[in-house]
Amino acid sequence: MNKEILRLAIPNILTNLTVPLLGMVDLYLMGHLNSTLFMGAVALGGVIFNFVYWGFAFLRMSMSGVAAQSFGRGNRQEMALVLQRGLMVAFSGAALLLMFQVPVGDFSFWLLEGSAEVKAIAREYYFIRIWAAPAAISLMVFYGWFLGMQNAFYPMLISVSVNILNVLSSVLFVRVMGLKAEGVALGSVIGQYAGLILAIILFFRKYKWAWQFFTIRLEVLRQGFSKFMNVSGDIFIRTLSVIAVFTFFTSRSAGIGDDTLAANSALLQFALLFSYFLDGFAFAAEAMVGRWFGANDKSTLKKTIGFLFYWGFGMGALFTVLYAIAGDQLLHFFTDQQEVVDRGSDFLWWVIFLPLVSFPSYIWDGVYIGATASVPMRNSMVIAAGCFFFLPFFVLFPYMGNHALWLGMLLFMLARGIILTLLFPRLLK
Repeated sequence: MNKEILRLAIPNILTNLTVPLLGMVDLYLMGHLNSTLFMGAVALGGVIFNFVYWGFAFLRMSMSGVAAQSFGRGNRQEMALVLQRGLMVAFSGAALLLMFQVPVGDFSFWLLEGSAEVKAIAREYYFIRIWAAPAAISLMVFYGWFLGMQNAFYPMLISVSVNILNVLSSVLFVRVMGLKAEGVALGSVIGQYAGLILAIILFFRKYKWAWQFFTIRLEVLRQGFSKFMNVSGDIFIRTLSVIAVFTFFTSRSAGIGDDTLAANSALLQFALLFSYFLDGFAFAAEAMVGRWFGANDKSTLKKTIGFLFYWGFGMGALFTVLYAIAGDQLLHFFTDQQEVVDRGSDFLWWVIFLPLVSFPSYIWDGVYIGATASVPMRNSMVIAAGCFFFLPFFVLFPYMGNHALWLGMLLFMLARGIILTLLFPRLLK
């Protein structure tokens, strides 16, 4: 069982690690310019794309669970149609996003807090990076579908390629050509479209058989579309709750001050690094739980979940120790602006405890996605965000300041894991 978990988890870990590493490189490039404004601007502009891309993350999540269950049943036609439905939604959503990019941008910058100087730089970043949306959203569909096919290697290969090219392009544009925030935005556009081309090539290399099942007959596409959209709708609401938490976290950081925004953005990379690392095991859970759920093998399903939690606890303990020992050194990596480092050091201890508190929520996410149990995922996330992040923050912020943001984040992660643990016996029935 451990071999099967690691066969799926390790490629997913390598895949996921390239995402926060890319964010770290962007912060590094901006953090070593002659002003803290660029670091804050990329963080603020990135919030909008977190909102946009995470808003479409339901595609990857619903794709992996539904495709894995089709795989477990051995239904090739349905496997192919799941991919077609996902791509149709992705293309439609991306077209709307490009069409309304100006009002979306205007509303986002009106909503977000931050100085006029930071917002001006962030707008330049936004109106370049937005053109990566069609490729980025389509890649979510391919990632989820490949994972549902029990293939973690292809997503790893694509993601690593995307992010290596993104990093190299950003370094070239910023360090060699003298661009600033617009340089890292342009690097994102180049990387995403290169990844989409690679995904299409890999699809036809191994899954060419699926192409013959693609259809223009609406009655065939409509048969499984309602289930796909029901699951996707629940996951979309669940994802909006996550977006609301992280968007508010960054926006409120900007409202406190530019130095706090830069410091919190750097510290948030610690939390994201762990989350993307542990999501490797969560993605393995999606594929394996979906497979055994589709095959109606409850015994293997329970055994798989037990092993996944052993791995989750081990990773949580490892990262807590790592951040306790090397947290200050990581802060210095992100920026040489001493005022940002000093500000971040005041809140570093919150980040140290996050891995141990949050690992159950990530593992449970993978289990529930694999089982396409989207309703409890949706409800637990809404409750955790409203009652354990926003409520404590608004009550405690006048007394604790920025510490209230980090306390809310800790309680949010803890509540997600506890609620999903309590709901699991009902799911098993």
